[in-house]
Amino acid sequence: MALTFKGGLHPEENKITAASPIEVMPEPGTVAIAMSQHIGAPCIPIVKKGDYVYKGQKIGEGQSGLTCPVHASVSGTVSGIEDRVGAFGQKVTHVIIENDFKSELHPDIKPNETPIEEASFEDIVNTIKEAGIAGLGGATFPTHFKISSAKGKVDGLIINCCECEPYITANHRLMLEKASDIINGIKLVMKALDINKCDIGIEDNKKDAIKVMREHTENEYGINIKVLKTKYPQGDERQLIYAIDKVQIPAGKLPADVGRVVLNAETTASIWKAYKYGIPLVDRIITVTGNCVANPKNLIVPLGTSVTDIINHCGGFTSEVEKIISGGPMMGTAQWDENAPVIKGTASILCFAKKKKASIAETCIHCGKCVGSCPMHLMPIYLASFAKLGDWESCRDFDVMSCVECGCCTYQCPGNVPIVQYIRTAKGKLKK
Repeated sequence: MALTFKGGLHPEENKITAASPIEVMPEPGTVAIAMSQHIGAPCIPIVKKGDYVYKGQKIGEGQSGLTCPVHASVSGTVSGIEDRVGAFGQKVTHVIIENDFKSELHPDIKPNETPIEEASFEDIVNTIKEAGIAGLGGATFPTHFKISSAKGKVDGLIINCCECEPYITANHRLMLEKASDIINGIKLVMKALDINKCDIGIEDNKKDAIKVMREHTENEYGINIKVLKTKYPQGDERQLIYAIDKVQIPAGKLPADVGRVVLNAETTASIWKAYKYGIPLVDRIITVTGNCVANPKNLIVPLGTSVTDIINHCGGFTSEVEKIISGGPMMGTAQWDENAPVIKGTASILCFAKKKKASIAETCIHCGKCVGSCPMHLMPIYLASFAKLGDWESCRDFDVMSCVECGCCTYQCPGNVPIVQYIRTAKGKLKK
């Protein structure tokens, strides 16, 4: 029987690209590398206009605290350092690189011949840090910090292969095509944390991936496949831990506080790539799809590539586009600039055509659907009502900070109430 959690919903999947193999997109003529592609302090550029940079060369370094370096995704010349609006609507410093199309790797990038069994904790964590690896599921938490802070606290690793948001299939294809990269990355993390248990969570709508991953793990001690019910937001780490271990994470606590570390599938594969080949995080897999993309694809794209270049590679739009979303349709961010660049947290680019909309007034009909679908067991419509009135203390009393902003409530609402937007406003006010 498939494992699951309480609450959630099953939106229409629309996995249009599930059968589309991963393609390598040709490098663009120009990339814009954001200095903040992770949770934590932004990086400071360590190159200047006119400098030549190699592919994989570090071009942004964090000063202190929670941070993650960034690297050039192509070789070429730095043509400028500019402040631009980033993927989340805030001004971010970008290093602009004109591609020379030589793809010259930095001379310090070399394969690592040390077997996993002989790797030390320091070697593994330092490799992850210097490679600039952050959570590729969208959260972008610096991976080296997550592993370092969990050392000695955890006895189990969970790999998130759910990919529960509609449309996105990048991790699905990764499991089918590069399962060994995921497994080797798992072994490195298990070695670093000195643990012998790992559960790989895969939703039951990916039967082909379950089969492939079982074949790759049948002789691997301590690595198990856990089949999960297809339901959103199964990929949220709190719901994932509950589904697999039936353990609730207390409010304000982290997975490490209940003995677990959760990593995304592509993050894990990137750890192996960095350790084995010395390649820092300079590209990622994204799903490009929607109802107005000529040729939906799964692509390996250099970080800093613009949405425009990616859409053109996929044949352009088949009709007038109304909305471009970076990330999934439930938790992604609508983009106002088609030249916005791909960052570490960009799992997909979704494009939707204009359509006629019925004018529905925002009215709660007290149906309770938002309460029934909330995976955090909150009362979303009360939170939205308090926020609408500016009653921030009542929002706090009703535990608004525990909301994970999954969007189940807004998706279910027949009264057209933008519940998540109200909740985000309340959280922002309380944080201030």
